[in-house]
Amino acid sequence: MKILVVIPARGGSKRIPRKNVRMMNGKPLILYSIENAKRLAEDHNVDICVTTDDEELGGIAESKKVDIIWRDERLSADNITLDPVVYDALMKMEREKGDAYDVVITMQATSPTLRSSTLKSAVKAFLESDLDTMISCVNRPHLSWTERDGKIVKNYEKRLNSQELPSNFLESGAFVITRRGCVTENSRIGEKITVYETDPKEAVDIDSEEDWIAAESILRRKRILMRCVGKPALGMGHIYRCMSIAYKLIGHDVLFVTDKDSVIGRAKLEETYLPYEVIGDDEEYEKVLKNYMPDIIINDVLDTDEDLIKLERKYTKRIVNFEDMGPGAWLADAVINALYENRPNKPPHVYEGSDYYFIRDEFLTEHPRDFSAECKNIMIMFGGVDPANLTGKMYDICQVLHPKMPGVEFHFLTGFAYAHKEQIISMPASNIYVHHDAKRVSTYMRKADMCVTSQGRTIFELASMGVPAIVLAQNEREAEHVFAGMGNGFINLGLGERVDTLTIIKTIMWLADMPHVRSEMRDLQLSKKFEKGQQRVLRIILGEDR
Repeated sequence: MKILVVIPARGGSKRIPRKNVRMMNGKPLILYSIENAKRLAEDHNVDICVTTDDEELGGIAESKKVDIIWRDERLSADNITLDPVVYDALMKMEREKGDAYDVVITMQATSPTLRSSTLKSAVKAFLESDLDTMISCVNRPHLSWTERDGKIVKNYEKRLNSQELPSNFLESGAFVITRRGCVTENSRIGEKITVYETDPKEAVDIDSEEDWIAAESILRRKRILMRCVGKPALGMGHIYRCMSIAYKLIGHDVLFVTDKDSVIGRAKLEETYLPYEVIGDDEEYEKVLKNYMPDIIINDVLDTDEDLIKLERKYTKRIVNFEDMGPGAWLADAVINALYENRPNKPPHVYEGSDYYFIRDEFLTEHPRDFSAECKNIMIMFGGVDPANLTGKMYDICQVLHPKMPGVEFHFLTGFAYAHKEQIISMPASNIYVHHDAKRVSTYMRKADMCVTSQGRTIFELASMGVPAIVLAQNEREAEHVFAGMGNGFINLGLGERVDTLTIIKTIMWLADMPHVRSEMRDLQLSKKFEKGQQRVLRIILGEDR
């Protein structure tokens, strides 16, 4: 089966002058079509020609070792359709090659976002069929109107939601595949026709400046794989952080990968409709890597080993790890450890400290309220899982505190995967109120005069809201997080399970009765600026920090 690919490309263009030779994301626009055609030639017997009236375009085609068909003036006019242009190129190529073609593919020079894999799939489907013609299209069902007899009238019978509307295929211009016998001076369309539906991202046809901007944005998109965990032993912080980052990477393609043990993490991902894969071992992970071919991998799984990073390195150029103090950190391109500072013997590409905390968007829009000398609202919050059940410990303590502090409300925020929700219930008579899986935590923080919390990522959020806090660490590793100290507005009591009840009670009552101390703690917290942390982390992930 012999295939001819014809790429029409005039030198003149009124809306975007010289568009076919202008640089699109680092290379001339026409090169995208030429390169896709050459990749098709890896699997099929293909000749490629560019039909043009322009010397510069001809030079680009020649440099890529494809044939050039010079058009005469008649075929270069603004009102000439592609049919006679393609027919002219076909006839000249058959005379030059001394052979006949079986299939003719027209590829516009103005479709830079088309993937070669899509083109190959379309050609394979066409060759396995008895079709005459296949046209690349994008499905855009819309309620539409038109003009008839001087009146604006609707093109539909019933108003429906877009997902209920019938298909509305628009030609994308990326390719038309047709049998040789269907190509005439006036047509390239046979009787048996189908459409090949492409992703809208691959259907940008450069006809305006807006199209150009959209295409460049799509071509700059990166495939980013986020490997993260969410399980009782490790909590939900890794999942939540990756979700927050994914929401900011709207201009890129993101895929989550988590393991079979991360049941609660998968449940949260299901809620958000973010795409994810589940793996059981490195062999399954490698299959995901091979299929997705990420530009960037983010590991948010705590410490990594060298074997993991070496496996990932086979399929990506950039690896960024979070909170990684394992041997794999030395092989990554960047390691972001906001919770640690000034560690000795660390890799040179580690970014440490609160400057690199990726704060959630809600804390950039919510603002601290004015300081209150009287403590009326104490918040208790121990993360999405609370594996040490410090919530339960504080629940008992607050029942003891109520008679001693009758004017104070105690607000418990329990997380998505907290295992003891049935035992922690609101008790209005004791001023105890429980909020399970709050969707906007910042709203509760804004009302709090102080907080009792764990030593994880919540401390940064409290600092951004100016809420003085007493800290109880969940585990030994969490106890190493250095930000939760008095110098940053926190009273750190150490590992929560080792701190006795009386110490916690006395500390809460003392801090509630010391407004000047709470005010100083608040000032220390608000002196930290987290707004730029997001930007710093995104630049590191995308490799723009170099």
